[in-house]
Formats: sequence, C-alpha cells, structure tokens
Amino acid sequence: MGATACREVARTSADAPDSVEETPEVLEADEAQDTQEDAQNSVRQDQLDSDIRAREERNDLTGGDAERADSDLASEVRSKLEANLPASALTIEAEDSAVTITGTVPTQEQFDRIEPLAKEIKGVMMVTNEAIVAPAVPE
Repeated sequence: MGATACREVARTSADAPDSVEETPEVLEADEAQDTQEDAQNSVRQDQLDSDIRAREERNDLTGGDAERADSDLASEVRSKLEANLPASALTIEAEDSAVTITGTVPTQEQFDRIEPLAKEIKGVMMVTNEAIVAPAVPE
C-alpha cells in the first residue's frame, strides 16, 4: 500500500479534488453556484452545525486531551470549512494531528480564513494550506 492509504480525506464538495496530491481545477460558474447554494442551504447548515456540536461535545466529555482519530479531524475540519466558506472546493487530509488542505476558494478573504477555522478544531496541531484562490470561470 502507498503512503496515502492510511490517511483520512474529506471534501467540502463533490467538485473538490479526490486527494491532496491532485491538482485542483477551477470551477465553472454554475458548479460554484451549486456548491454555494448547497453549503448555504438551511438544512445543510443545520446538519453541519449539528455534526460540529456533537463532535465538540464528545471531545469535551473526554477532557479534550484524548487522542483524536484522523478521520474525526478531517471530517470536523471539513464541516467547519464547508459551513463557513461557501463555494469552496476543498480536500482535507488529516494525519497525526496535522491537516493538509488543498483545492480552491473563490476569494482571498476565504483563503485567509482557512487556517484559523481549521485551528478552531480541537486536536488540530498544524495546518498546511495548499489551497489556491480561483474565482469561478464563466461558461
């Protein structure tokens, strides 16, 4: 098995790269609009908020010092980024308390928020942000 076989990967949208090694593609305007609408949908927002809250409560019950599974870190960072960065297409990989984030965001403002948002997740010790700013291209 390759080195990436044990890594946990999560994506903020179906348009995000399949792995952090994959080169991100610039979304077309309609894809970016669909991704943004999905992320801002009230039902999806409720799901994301519930997922984040449940994981934070579980972590609080363990005192916050329990070792976090890579899959939990990747999933929780994905939820946090998806909820706060609409129209992003990000892939999150977690390994040993370090997360690597690749993909695209439409604005520099969203790019600048990636690392602080990821670090809000308990257990994330290091963030490598390899995302790029890529506004959607018109069709």
